[in-house]
Amino acid sequence: MDEGKQAKTSTEFIDDMKVLLRRKAYKNALAMLEDGLRLYPADPFLLSYYGTLVAVIRKDHERGIRLCTHALKRLRETIPFGLEFFYPLLYLNLGRAYLAAGWKKEALESFRKGLHYDAKDPDLNTELRRLGKRKAAPIPVLGRSNPINKYIGMILHKIKGG
Repeated sequence: MDEGKQAKTSTEFIDDMKVLLRRKAYKNALAMLEDGLRLYPADPFLLSYYGTLVAVIRKDHERGIRLCTHALKRLRETIPFGLEFFYPLLYLNLGRAYLAAGWKKEALESFRKGLHYDAKDPDLNTELRRLGKRKAAPIPVLGRSNPINKYIGMILHKIKGG
């Protein structure tokens, strides 16, 4: 590194990655995070974004989910208080990694955990809207998993042609 020239901060790596994503330069965005992780290997935010991109771009879902989960653990270890402020972002990234793997239930759970810390988070709410809401059980007092509700639901689905 040149004398007098400062290394990029982890935040600058993330900002640059976001610019690349907006330009649809996905592989370059992934490479940007890899560069950042060489300098800041334990940074929970770099790890979280990297895990999401590994799952989405490289289709290495298990590794991506593992990285996102590890990022949450690192956050707890590195920031002793005020975690509530950062959790929504990390749960958002974990949920996106789950979605890339096709694990909708786990993604929903992750997005909801993030909303527990910030109910108005626009990105989490957008992801939940995209996933849609399940229809109410035909007989709500019986619960969704009750066999009667399951059969009534299948019949109604056939009748409606869906």
